[in-house]
Amino acid sequence: MGSAIIIVLIILVVLVFIALIKTIQVIPQASAAIVERFGRYTRTLNAGLNIVVPFIDSIRNRIDLREQVVPFPPQPVITQDNLVVNIDTVIYYQVTDARAATYEVASYIQAIEQLTVTTLRNIIGGMDLERTLTSREEINAALRGVLDEATGKWGIRVNRVELKAIEPPTSIQDSMEKQMRADRDKRAAILQAEGVRQSQILTAEGEKQSSILRAEGEAKAAALRAEGEAQAIRVVFESIHAGDPDQKLLSYQYLQMLPKIAEGDANKLWIVPSEIGDALKGLGGAIGNFAPPTGGGSIPKPSTPKHETPPLDD
Repeated sequence: MGSAIIIVLIILVVLVFIALIKTIQVIPQASAAIVERFGRYTRTLNAGLNIVVPFIDSIRNRIDLREQVVPFPPQPVITQDNLVVNIDTVIYYQVTDARAATYEVASYIQAIEQLTVTTLRNIIGGMDLERTLTSREEINAALRGVLDEATGKWGIRVNRVELKAIEPPTSIQDSMEKQMRADRDKRAAILQAEGVRQSQILTAEGEKQSSILRAEGEAKAAALRAEGEAQAIRVVFESIHAGDPDQKLLSYQYLQMLPKIAEGDANKLWIVPSEIGDALKGLGGAIGNFAPPTGGGSIPKPSTPKHETPPLDD
């Protein structure tokens, strides 16, 4: 009898412990739990310590309220110009209503994936390949708008939609690579030609400036030489005028200049100024003054020695 009471007490303790465990529910931060009573929704448990009725209330589902990132596998999509491209998508979503996410849709992850695929095919079907490759932002915005509107009744908010990759067929990729290579070569040739043109322009400008500066320097040098020669002539003239030379000195200077006038192998014909004749006359007169006087005496002639001829013998 005593052992039976002990067993009953142990069972009661175990039942009380189990009841306490089922009564006290601790919900983590950024999470929610759906409570059902006899299979019917009762309330939503928020983060913290919650008390429920044991064996009557049950936890149907625990939902993470944080933003989730779901990548979807590549999906084949046909463009407007009948080309098949594979598109990878990434969805950023967040559960805003735990009750709607539990009862309004059976599996919101699968529903979002299928809705993304169908919407993406509708959007890409109205674009050609070139526009599809260059309009990612437009596709993302259109896809996000459709998903956010459709998932609102499910208690889901789509925060962002991203296209990870858009892969055209291999043949199209090869053609695009050739086109891009040709465009790069064309741009390189244009840049090289523009560089050569700019270099030639700069060279011409430099030569022009150099010629202008050289001409200005030569003009200034010629002006300085002319000014120096004029100054030298002025000094020589002033010196001659101050020295007051006579005709004899001028005649001697003319004679000294004659060899210099005749210098050079190319001088075939040269003209003697008329002043040189006057100078020669003056110089002749000057030389005549130094000659010995005539009529005052005679210069003795040398005598020829006489040789005596010996007498001939009979």
